[in-house]
This record gives sequence, structure tokens and C-alpha cells, in this order.
Amino acid sequence: MIKTYDDLIKYLSDIENFISREQGKREKVLEQIDENKNQIKSIQSEIELLEKVSILFQKTSEFARNQAKLQIESLVTNCLQYIFENNIEFKIEIEELRNKPNAEFYVITKEDNSIIKTKPELSRGGGVVDIISLALRIAFLQIHKPKIQGPLILDEPAKHVSEDYIFNVADFLKKTAEMFDRQIIIVTHNNHLAAIGTNAYRVTLNGTVSQVSKVTTD
Repeated sequence: MIKTYDDLIKYLSDIENFISREQGKREKVLEQIDENKNQIKSIQSEIELLEKVSILFQKTSEFARNQAKLQIESLVTNCLQYIFENNIEFKIEIEELRNKPNAEFYVITKEDNSIIKTKPELSRGGGVVDIISLALRIAFLQIHKPKIQGPLILDEPAKHVSEDYIFNVADFLKKTAEMFDRQIIIVTHNNHLAAIGTNAYRVTLNGTVSQVSKVTTD
């Protein structure tokens, strides 16, 4: 209790000290609030930048994917038209499924002013599938970054292609090897495909022993 003048002075001094301390605390809190606001602004700026970078990556990825799609479509279409000697086209349709790109393959032909779009396996039997598979392997091999070195190994690459077009397949493979400067190793029972090789070997089974003999292709 305040009984004397000195008690009053002491009481007022204590109040001033208390107010001073609280003001100091208040100033620190305000400084912290300002710092937090600046940090929030900085974080928001970083978020905006990351969002822009994410959009840029997405656009770049879409552009690269579309460019690769066009390259593959062009190469496979040229391959199909070269071998089958018609206006058949190869198309890739890409859609997002569960946030992942999903590609579907189609072949398109034009007959009597009408456009026929089918899955490869439903178009002219297995021959088209064989050639698309062959062309896709070549396309992926050539557009891959970094470039994949080494030979292209094919096992019966035209198994279901009719004899009417097998010469075209042989010529296509030969020109592909020359164009891309890539060795092609083929395992085949087809004599026409075997004949295009610089070196050819016949493997025959004699009992349980495989015998290898060089074949003259001249």
C-alpha cells in the first residue's frame, strides 16, 4: 500500500519500468511480425517463381514430346509407304490418364474419298504390325539422346509380311543401314532378307550340333 510520498514515487517508477519493458516486448513482437511478413513475401515470390518454372518445364516437355511424336510419325509413315507402296499413314494419339501420358497407335488409309482409321493389328494382318514395330525401333534408336551406339539386332523383322513386299523390306533395311551408318544384324529364315547382307551365315542343326557356314550373297 502507498503510505508515503516515497512509496508513491517508487510505485510510479515500478509502473514506468513495467511499461518500458512491455513496450520493449511490443517492439520486438512488431519487429518479428515485420520479419515474418518479409519472409512470407519472399516465400510467395519463390512460390510464384517455382510455378512459372513448373509451367515452363511443362511447356518444354510438351513441345519436346510433340516434336518427338512428329518425328516418329514421319519416320514410321515413310517406312510404311515405302514398303507397302500406298498412302497409309501412322498416327500417335496422346492423352493424359491418371496424370500420365498414354499413347495409342493408329494407321490411317484413304479409300474412295473416305478415311479409315484402325489399330495396327486390325490393318492388313500382322505385316503392318511387323513394319510399325521395325520402324519404331529404328526411330527410337535414332532420336534417343544421348545417341545409342552399336548395331541394331533384328529377329525375323518381317515375319508376317507377304512375299509381295519382302523385297521392299530388304531394300528399306539396306538403305536404313547406309543412311544412319549403323550395322544391322538380322536373324531370319527369309532368303531375300539374308541376301542383302554384306556377310551372311547359315546355321543348320545336325543332330544336336549347330553348324555354321558362310553364305555367298554375290
